[in-house]
Amino acid sequence: MAAPRSAAFPVLILLFILLLLLPPPLWAAEPSEEPADTRGAAQARAHCAPAPVTDVARLCVCDLLVAQCDVNCCCDPDCTPEEFSLFTACLTPVVTGDSHLCRQKAAVYSLDVEANPPERIFQLIDQVNPSIFCIHATNYKQALYLRSPEMPTPENFDDLLNEFGSAAFSAEPESWNMDTDAPDRPDANETQRYEYGVPIQTEDAFLRLPSPVVSSWCSDANPAGFLVNQATKCIRSVSVEKCESIQALNMLFYINSSILAVPKSSQMVNISVQSIVVQSLDGMKTLLKSADVLRLPMILEELCLNIVLGVSYHITYTDTGEIIEAAAAFVLGAITKEALSIQQSFQISFTQVDTKPVPLSGNPGYVVGLPVRAGFWPQGFGITQSTNKHSQLSILQSTSTQDCLAAQGARAPVLFGYNMISGCKLRITAAMKCQPLAQTLLDVLKGQNFPEYVASFGNSQAQDVLDWVPITHLHISEQSSCQIPVSFGIEVKWTKYGSLVNPQARIVNVTATLTTTTLKQLPSGRERTIPITSSVVFTDISSPAEPGYKAWPTINIKLPFDFFYPFV
Repeated sequence: MAAPRSAAFPVLILLFILLLLLPPPLWAAEPSEEPADTRGAAQARAHCAPAPVTDVARLCVCDLLVAQCDVNCCCDPDCTPEEFSLFTACLTPVVTGDSHLCRQKAAVYSLDVEANPPERIFQLIDQVNPSIFCIHATNYKQALYLRSPEMPTPENFDDLLNEFGSAAFSAEPESWNMDTDAPDRPDANETQRYEYGVPIQTEDAFLRLPSPVVSSWCSDANPAGFLVNQATKCIRSVSVEKCESIQALNMLFYINSSILAVPKSSQMVNISVQSIVVQSLDGMKTLLKSADVLRLPMILEELCLNIVLGVSYHITYTDTGEIIEAAAAFVLGAITKEALSIQQSFQISFTQVDTKPVPLSGNPGYVVGLPVRAGFWPQGFGITQSTNKHSQLSILQSTSTQDCLAAQGARAPVLFGYNMISGCKLRITAAMKCQPLAQTLLDVLKGQNFPEYVASFGNSQAQDVLDWVPITHLHISEQSSCQIPVSFGIEVKWTKYGSLVNPQARIVNVTATLTTTTLKQLPSGRERTIPITSSVVFTDISSPAEPGYKAWPTINIKLPFDFFYPFV
């Protein structure tokens, strides 16, 4: 029995050594709670939504009145429960922040009309964006605020001027300094003509129309564009001692350069003096009988006479884009030694040869009380102005006799913003025929040549066809064989266009509705009188602020006294 025990001893020793060499088992150590907490925190961070940038509960896009309750604005904090009970609907039922976020808060407003009295209901819910291309977290912090621009200092002023000064100070582009003698131009064989907006070229550069650029001071680097009617006013620094040497106060400065008839040509058009008006120190203006003699600035005692206060250019051109005539009308005045600056006014207008100038009704938007411009569009050409008075849209004009058959040809212009109604009376007898009577009444209501298009802006140009609105015609009639027109109504829909600070009136739709009725045959010897009416209605369809529009906060801060240094 000893032999087996001695043989098993080395095996036990070998197993003991192997156990010592093996690493401790995983179950030998007690489980730690720290890894579990770390994993839970990581999962919580992975599933939590980003912190909202905008508090939608405080955002209200329909709150327009300060410290007053806006009607039907359910998010207006100025409204009381009594005022909420008078609301009929919520203008902004849902207010959200950034619609690109994957998850965000949404403020929901509604009215409980079954309650007595009705009350407003407010809920703050989580809104999930179904799009797979959404923003989970707004972690780009630079996009969440406006970066403050670099403030000008005496050290960096030159660098900022080189970087931003060309546009701000209207430096003359090199392309305007033309070399007319340069040979072998690539476009030498092309047909040259002026096109809309192209600067009018002169023998030295371009026709200047001074205007304010950054401030109200005059800049002479503003070119006059072809067919671009402009009117500017600016301030010019002057002094009596130097008035004779300041070029901008001299008439020659505005007429001494001849205009090129077409771009890059050798044919010149001289600028003639059309008229000269002299303005006294008290503002009285006198038109000189002769404009042939130039009046140059001159110093007389403590006054400087014959300085230019205003220039009005008038350019005549052909339908091929060639300038054939140019004239300038001047307003001259005087200054005293106390004057440090004057206000100058400049204007330019264009007229096509063998045509009459068309008056504008605004620049650019329509002005209330001015005529609505209208015309026709022959295919392949620009808009042709209407042949009626002043190229206007017109309606029937009431007369003292109120006789429709005698009122034919009497028209009243449609004035922008003015709702008008006019009419006459038609005496019908048994001897009248249906068709001739219907055509006569149609001419009375619409006129002999009713236009097809209306200018969307008060200064719409004839060559800008897309800037004109077609007139839509509707016909309301009865089922009968003989119909005569009894009413003609024009509805003009317009909207506010551009900046909220200075909105411009723009016409977007014009609808003309003709209403006819059945002409019943009268017995012999009987008469009947019916009213014929014509009307114009203007409707403002400007859209209010969109529900998703985010109102930017107002920052009330006081700037330091040297904030704009070194500028004054």
